[in-house]
Amino acid sequence: MPIVALKDILDRALADRYGVAAINIINDLTIEAVVAAAAEERAPVILQTSVKTVRQYGRARLHGIVEALVREADVPVTLHLDHCPDRTVISDCLAGGWNSVLFDAHELDLAENLRQTTDVVAEARRTGAHVEGEIEGIQGVEDDLGSDEAPRVHSLEVAVDFIERTGVDCFAPAIGNAHGRYKQAPVLDARRISDLVAATGIPMALHGGTGLSDEQFTDLIARGCAKVNISTALKETFMKSGLDFLRATTERDKWDPPSLFRHQRTAVLEMARRHIRLFGGSGRAW
Repeated sequence: MPIVALKDILDRALADRYGVAAINIINDLTIEAVVAAAAEERAPVILQTSVKTVRQYGRARLHGIVEALVREADVPVTLHLDHCPDRTVISDCLAGGWNSVLFDAHELDLAENLRQTTDVVAEARRTGAHVEGEIEGIQGVEDDLGSDEAPRVHSLEVAVDFIERTGVDCFAPAIGNAHGRYKQAPVLDARRISDLVAATGIPMALHGGTGLSDEQFTDLIARGCAKVNISTALKETFMKSGLDFLRATTERDKWDPPSLFRHQRTAVLEMARRHIRLFGGSGRAW
């Protein structure tokens, strides 16, 4: 199945109130493992790439790797550019086959954010792509972007006006969530999700998913968080599984890289599968 449109995936998820796992991949092993988990669960999935990963591989090479690894997948897969404040990178990825972008312009003043996001939406439409919008930063630093300062939260009326005037297909509100590991249990403004969905009819994106309780995930998805981001969990799973394997390898003094890769793949696949099931995505492929 070819890479499919974000809107097709999220509109179905919103209508049926399940969440689509949007997982930040970092290399070919994690791409393959996440797609394999989605295929086993018969679930749609969103592969997210950070600006850092795009620059590390180069846009054309990274897209080629993704395309090769999802070509045989028989579940819907979307390729999404996560948290990108750089219009040049956005244009490059849209031209190079990404079918979804998050234009992260929350550091601009609201009027300029609205103007530029409207431009990005128009640009995306020319390639059949979709746009996630944001007017409030999500607390925490991820892939060298963000801030540990608590964000300013705009009124419901301001957020709804931004969504309607820009035409974004998905919106990422600040509700007390944060990137990275939570230092204490977060107190979330879940009602804001319900209010935004009721006012706009578009799906919400939940950022900072790693570390939320199962009950919080379930509640927020039921309210309209159709896109659920997972980044820290993948990074920790990939690196910690590798560390555990290498510690055991050191004791055995037996060095076999393919065994390391299989171990990491299994760990990432299980992490992805657990989240897909928790979000209600299993059996939703078409």
